Amino acid sequence: MLRYSPVMVIAKKEIKDSLRNRWVIFISMIFLILSLSVTFAGSAVAGHLSLPEIDALMSSLSTVSVFIIPLAAMLVSYDAFVGEDESGTLLLLMSYPISRLQILMGKLLGHSLIMSATSCFAFGLTAVLLLIFGEAYESQVILSQFSQFIFSSILLAVTFILLGYIVSLKSTEKAKAVGSVLFVWFVFVLIYDLILLAILVADLSFMNQYLINGLIALNPTDLYRAINLIGSDVASGSLALLSSSTMGKLGFYCAMLLWILALLAIANRVFQRRTL
Repeated sequence: MLRYSPVMVIAKKEIKDSLRNRWVIFISMIFLILSLSVTFAGSAVAGHLSLPEIDALMSSLSTVSVFIIPLAAMLVSYDAFVGEDESGTLLLLMSYPISRLQILMGKLLGHSLIMSATSCFAFGLTAVLLLIFGEAYESQVILSQFSQFIFSSILLAVTFILLGYIVSLKSTEKAKAVGSVLFVWFVFVLIYDLILLAILVADLSFMNQYLINGLIALNPTDLYRAINLIGSDVASGSLALLSSSTMGKLGFYCAMLLWILALLAIANRVFQRRTL
């Protein structure tokens, strides 16, 4: 039966470990506080409290979430292999008649479900509260915007879970894995993003929309921003260039899926070559 397959058994084990370590509760609370504070208290910086327009709200949520979601995803996954290798449980797991790909897929399924559950809980609860208290919002618009936001957040989380796996598989110690995931987060979320925004602002003569689309596609965090900003009227400056990209939402989603498939193939290849 499906529930007794090696992939499902490993996924359940990862979920139970996360529940035991309070990871699910911790991430859920972080996401919830983030979402509620941006939604209901974001206007406090202007000296008053009011609910923002839906486009402004999604722009603010995506701008803040692009920093938190990748970090949370990699902190969940960074010790998936190096941690078990240090404790000896990975060697025990591989003594069973299961393939390395099944181990990888089981861990990915478990961690993806954890990040999906936390995202749906935190951002879904925010949407419910807006449906109750946000009389100026249309219910259909809220459901549509938050459904897209939650789905894109899950894709972003899965992408960085796989990056965490690659770091974990390449590391020999948990301490080195922690430093490596922070470096990866720093490069993808801060350095590349700042370089791209600087290029967009500079308005270089050789830059065209096709090159901009390619630069956006090379970073999953910029794809995430673009998905949630495209068509928005509130994006300004360099963010407006992201929101006006000609790739369209379908193109951005396809690029995110290509990132996931490519990273999954890399993680599997590294795992197959790893010696215990």
